[in-house]
Amino acid sequence: MSTVEITNQGQPNARPLNRKDLKTLLLSSLGGTLEFYDFVIYALYIDTIVKPLFMPDTLSPLAKDLFAWGIFAAGYLIRPVGGIIMAHFGDKNGRKRMFTLSVAMMALPTFLIGFLPTYEVLGILSPLLLLLMRMLQGAAIGGEMPGAWVFIAEHTPKQRYGFGIGMLTSGITGGIMLGFLITIMISSAFSRQEILDFAWRIPFILGGLFGVLSVYLRRFLSETPVFKALASRKALEKSIPLVIVFKQHKYACSVVAMFTWALSTVIMVGILITPSTILGHLYHIEDINWRIAGCIAALTLTIGCVLFGWLEDKIKTRKTVLLAWGGLAITSLYFYQSLSAQMSLTSLYVNYGLMGLFIGAVALTPIVGARAFPTEIRFSGLSTAYNLSYAFFSFITPPLTIYLITPNHILGDHYYLGAGVYIAFVSIIAIITSLFPLAYCGWRERTTQSAA
Repeated sequence: MSTVEITNQGQPNARPLNRKDLKTLLLSSLGGTLEFYDFVIYALYIDTIVKPLFMPDTLSPLAKDLFAWGIFAAGYLIRPVGGIIMAHFGDKNGRKRMFTLSVAMMALPTFLIGFLPTYEVLGILSPLLLLLMRMLQGAAIGGEMPGAWVFIAEHTPKQRYGFGIGMLTSGITGGIMLGFLITIMISSAFSRQEILDFAWRIPFILGGLFGVLSVYLRRFLSETPVFKALASRKALEKSIPLVIVFKQHKYACSVVAMFTWALSTVIMVGILITPSTILGHLYHIEDINWRIAGCIAALTLTIGCVLFGWLEDKIKTRKTVLLAWGGLAITSLYFYQSLSAQMSLTSLYVNYGLMGLFIGAVALTPIVGARAFPTEIRFSGLSTAYNLSYAFFSFITPPLTIYLITPNHILGDHYYLGAGVYIAFVSIIAIITSLFPLAYCGWRERTTQSAA
């Protein structure tokens, strides 16, 4: 029988971090790095590989952009399916099993992308197969991210809750940095023609191997003490968790949805679209230089996740949200305003790195979301609200961003600020949402306050 003491919000009581806690954080973070690398490597090769090799030459540049980013968004659209199914069994049978399954599901399609024939060989079947692989990846990541956050939330002592989730999120975003590093190495080692001929396959094949390594690493993790305690008390949810989520926790779903809107926008626009589409296409910055800039932003993003997770434990949610998301609103507008084809690389790297640090505010989304639902349906609640919101907002974000950074639209001569305006807008949404009691108290505390 479990002897772990659990708080009202379904977390282990306050105690010092021990060696087992640190091992869990390290292995979970490293596994998240390798899995998220698999998911985002496609975005880093959209302009270099996807459009020239998987799209017909008869399409206009704008149509290629929309179709290529549409295939990317398809991975997000299918996320709710994988996320909801894995969350259901995670709430019923344990967090660890689903946490491991999601990695295995990601490894196979990533590996297969490395062997896909191009449009020249298969015609229209080529992008359709690529779309299928992206959908399989999306189903896997739909279970991975909420599962990882719940896993760490239920392992980490109460007073290190923010730090634990921030550390895990930094590992997940570290997959973006790893992706940039791999593409930089490929660009340095091979010519443009060699990359088009065969070298583009290397990052995807490596991704499949990384997935196998992640599965192996997660063998050394143990089930969360919170789930063990529920199972020992026979307190697991008897009905279908998803039904309970929709019937009783609409408020929590709305709070998570607003934070997810902010997270999905700043990751997609600030980290994935900006390097190639804005720096490369709009300002004609050389391929290797925008990749280095993206790598720097991903590095500072990783640092920011840990920083703001740590601050959550020290100064609590509302102050941390104001500092993190408010700082992002300011630095994003400054960054996009500062861009020009003539700017120095030093200015580009410093300004982008500064914005990247505040993009670390994304760690506050799982911090708020994981405690917004009761323990018995936590996985299903977070997974459902997060994945459905991510699917919707990620579907509209690429075309909206392309529209905003195109001249002669609603912003007129200030179109160069389009991405920054969008990021600043969702940052304000996150700040406003943090003022709701459920966001800064969590489900149990809110219930207690309401009864008082």
